[in-house]
Amino acid sequence: MPSPHKTRAPVHYRVEMPDLHTHLYQVTLTVPEPDALQRLTLPAWIPGSYLIREFAKNLQGLQARQGRRALEVLQTGKSSWEVACKAGQPLQLAYTVYANDASVRTAWLEPSRGFFNGTSLCLRAEGHTQGPHALEIRAPKARPAWSVATGLTALLVNAQGFGTYQAADYDELADCPFELGAFWSGTFKACGVPHRFVVSGATPAFDGARLLADTKKICETSIRFWHGGRKPPHKSYVFMLNAVDDSYGGLEHRNSTALICGRRDLPRLGEAKTSDGYTTLLGLISHEYFHTWNVKRLRPAEFTRYDYAQENYTRLLWFFEGFTSYYDDLLLRRAGLIDDAGYLKLLNKTLNQVLQTPGRAVQSVAQASFDAWVKYYRQDENTPNATVSYYTKGALVALCLDLTLRQEGHTSLDAVMRALWTRCQAGPMQEDDLLAVLAELGGRDFSRELADWVHGTSDLPLKALLERHGVGVHEDAAQPAQRLGLRVAETAGIQVKVVLRGGAAERAGFAAGDEWLAVAAEGDPGDGWRLHKLEDLALYAGPQRKLTALVARDKRLLRLPLELPEHATTWRLALRDAAAVASWLEDAA
Repeated sequence: MPSPHKTRAPVHYRVEMPDLHTHLYQVTLTVPEPDALQRLTLPAWIPGSYLIREFAKNLQGLQARQGRRALEVLQTGKSSWEVACKAGQPLQLAYTVYANDASVRTAWLEPSRGFFNGTSLCLRAEGHTQGPHALEIRAPKARPAWSVATGLTALLVNAQGFGTYQAADYDELADCPFELGAFWSGTFKACGVPHRFVVSGATPAFDGARLLADTKKICETSIRFWHGGRKPPHKSYVFMLNAVDDSYGGLEHRNSTALICGRRDLPRLGEAKTSDGYTTLLGLISHEYFHTWNVKRLRPAEFTRYDYAQENYTRLLWFFEGFTSYYDDLLLRRAGLIDDAGYLKLLNKTLNQVLQTPGRAVQSVAQASFDAWVKYYRQDENTPNATVSYYTKGALVALCLDLTLRQEGHTSLDAVMRALWTRCQAGPMQEDDLLAVLAELGGRDFSRELADWVHGTSDLPLKALLERHGVGVHEDAAQPAQRLGLRVAETAGIQVKVVLRGGAAERAGFAAGDEWLAVAAEGDPGDGWRLHKLEDLALYAGPQRKLTALVARDKRLLRLPLELPEHATTWRLALRDAAAVASWLEDAA
C-alpha cells in the first residue's frame, strides 16, 4: 500500500471521437497505481435526477492491459468489473460509450454536437476516487470549428478548449458536464464573478445580448440574496443550453448547469416583448442557478457522500426542489424581469397545478420526496391520483411559511434561508435544522405547520394568507377538461391521457387510452355529434347535463353515461393591494 503522504498521479481519462456518425465516445482510462484486484464501477444514476438509469447499458468493449500484457476483465454485476493485475503498475482500460440521448442527464454525440456527463463516460476506479482525476479531451479531426465548454478546471488546453482538465476527485469530475460543438458563446460578470453562457442550436433570430443581460440580472440577484455584498462560493460559472425543437429541463451542478429548451423560447432580435416561453426559460435559468446554493452545497444530510450504485433516499426534496421552485420565479420579479402581475400569473399556475392533483390528499410532500425514485421519475396515467409533486407543493409550502413569517412580523423566509446557510456551514442539513432556525428567527415553534403542510395531506391555508398580503383570490369556471376530471391530448381528436380520481369522467367509466369520438345529449333524435376539441362539448350538450359519450377502446366502441357536474372552479389570483404585495415580493435583506 502506498504511503498516505505520497501524492498519487491522477487517474487519467482520454476521450476521443474518431467517428461522429457512430454516436460513440472512445475512452481510455489509466489508473497509475492500481490494486492487485482492481474494482471498477460506472454510476447507475446522476445526482439531481432521482432515477436509476443504468448508464452501464451504453458501455461496450471493455478491455484492460498493463504494458503489452492483455488482462482479463471479469464483470461482477450490471455496472461493476474486476481486473486482476500487478499492483502499483499503470493499468490501462479502453472502452466505448454509446451516446444518443439528448437530455441533460446522459451523453450525446453526432456530427453537429457533443455533450456528456462524467457519470456516463467515466468509470470509477474504486479505492482511487478521492485523489485527483484528469480528463483529456481530443478534438475530432472532422470538426475543426468545434469548441469545449465546461466548469472543470483547465490544466493545458488550446484556444478552443481541447486539452486536459483536472478535478480534485471523482465527485468533482462527475459534477462537471462537457458541451462540444460550434456553439454560440458569450460572457459577463455577475458581482465580479466570470460567467459564460453557451447555446447550441440557436437560430439566426436569437438575441444573445438580451439573454446575457437578463441572465446577469438573475445571477446578481441570487448572489445578493445569499451573500449581500460578499462573494459567492463559486469562482466562475458556465451555462450550457441546448436549443431543440421541443423540450425543457435542466440539471444543476456546483459551478455550471446543463439546460435544454425549445428554440422558439429563445429571445429574438427586434422583439422587446417577453414571450411566455422566454419567461419560462428565464425561470429555468433562475431555478438551476439557485441550486448552486440550495442542494449543491446546502444539501440533505443523506447526500453528504453520494452512493452512485444505488438510490440515495431523502425526505427533503420538498425543501431543496420545492423551495428552489418558490424562489426561481420570485427572483425574476426581484431582478426586474417580470412585474407583480407577471409573478402572480406564474404563482397562479403553480397553485392550480397542485389543486388539480387528487394525489395531494393521498401522499404527503415528504413521502413524495422519498418516493421520487419510483414515482416522480416514472410517471404514468395514475400519477396525479397517487402522488403530489415535491416541486409544486414544496413551492407552496415555502410560500405559506414566508407569508406566515411576514404576517407575524418577526422575520421572513429570506432570512431563514440565509441563517440555514450559516448554521449548516453551507453543507449537510436535516429538517431539525430548519425547525431550529424557524423557532429562533420566527419567535415560536413551527412543528405543527411542518407536520400539517409537509407530513400531512390536508390543503394548505393559501387563500387566507394570500388575501392578507394583498392578493385577491377569485374562483372562475373551470376549463372543460378540469370540469370533467380529465387530462387529454387534442392533436388528432381527443386522446384521454389521465382520468382524475373522483371526477365525472371516472364515474362515467372513462379510462386512460380512450379516444373520445362523439357525444349525444339525452333525447337527441340523431346519433350525436363528432368531437374534435373538448371546448365543443358545451356546443353539443346545450343545457343538458346527462350525455352519452362514444369512445373507442382497444378497437371497440363503447357508450358511456356521462353526467356533467353543476359546478367546477379554478383559482385566479389578482393584484388587490399593490403596496402589500410589493412588501412581500421585495427582498427583506
